Amino acid sequence: MMKREVKKVVLAYSGGLDTSIILKWLQDVYNAEVVTFTADLGQGEEVEPARVKALAMGIKPENIFILDIKEEFVRDYVFPMFRANAIYEGEYLLGTSIARPLIAKKQIEIAKKVGADAVSHGATGKGNDQVRFELGYLALNPDITVIAPWREWDLNSRESLLAYAKEHGIEISQKHMDENGNPKISPYSMDANLLHISYEGLHLENPNAEPEESMWLWTTSPENAPDTPEYITIEYKNGDPIAINGEAMSPATILKTLNDYGNKHGIGRADIVENRYVGMKSRGCYETPGGTIMLKAHRAIESITLDREAAHAKDEIMPKYAKLIYQGYWFSPEREMLQAAIDKTQEHVEGTVRLKLYKGNVSVVGRESKKSLFNPEYCTFEKDEVYNQKDAQGFIKLNALRFIIAGKARK
Repeated sequence: MMKREVKKVVLAYSGGLDTSIILKWLQDVYNAEVVTFTADLGQGEEVEPARVKALAMGIKPENIFILDIKEEFVRDYVFPMFRANAIYEGEYLLGTSIARPLIAKKQIEIAKKVGADAVSHGATGKGNDQVRFELGYLALNPDITVIAPWREWDLNSRESLLAYAKEHGIEISQKHMDENGNPKISPYSMDANLLHISYEGLHLENPNAEPEESMWLWTTSPENAPDTPEYITIEYKNGDPIAINGEAMSPATILKTLNDYGNKHGIGRADIVENRYVGMKSRGCYETPGGTIMLKAHRAIESITLDREAAHAKDEIMPKYAKLIYQGYWFSPEREMLQAAIDKTQEHVEGTVRLKLYKGNVSVVGRESKKSLFNPEYCTFEKDEVYNQKDAQGFIKLNALRFIIAGKARK
């Protein structure tokens, strides 16, 4: 592939091994001025060390961007997705998928601000993230040049990356070193943000191998979770959670608080074999504690506030919506169209849900709303004055009419 000429490139930079190597590679191969962007998405690690590492690699201070975008992430990406009850292939709560469009958006905004003509990411040529990043870039700036090092260089393994880092004097963190100071392979490829943490690679590449307990970093093992259940309430307005246990909170604080509850009670672990967009199957493990609680609570409040057909229509379009997010089409007109329909259904989705958390499980134990469609006068099993049970006979007969006609015809 012919190398394009670029003058300035905005790199999605974590400060970790891969993106540190990419930074050096961009400087050497493209002879380009590199601008680093580090996103604080609530991944649980300090992001400021990325500034020190970037400076050590010759990046100008004015070309280092470290942004706290947790609130924007939860308010404008996570919450809209959870209004749809989005879940990919029945299990995956899309924690990595939903973060990529926001990172892409910020890179394009920074590129415009600093006059960069290119953007770059650290996603491999086998994964979904390359698609998600690049669809985002091109949707927001169709003229931007995209540099995907994993599709250009010959560093095709963790071993070769570590050797490159050692050769070029790139700092290797202690977790990538053995007791003798030599580079070693990390057992998992991980990605984290406020919604989840994911694990892939090596031991997990055998879909029949049980994950090691030491792999899980966020959640208590359900076996070791508290022996006493804990009850919490979540209050909703327009389909979004706004308070926990009666205390109003910002979107990011709500998700962080639910993560804390979920982590304590061993909630949100998933072991999945999923179908990647590029074609192969992939085994990954995920911890999505707060998201697992939110999904259960949101469906509960919808159960008493949504009209039957609106609820069923939402469930029918949800797989399509989830697939669009998984495959990187957040900025597509079809996702925006579905979002508008979903958001319309949420106008009266408000009230409070009471949940019981216990040893890896989330149970709904109560739900109430001033806009509830649950009417005891109609649904009681006791005597009522509003429903004539004889009406059901005609209802059934009319709905069975086509069966009756077809049956007569067959005779």
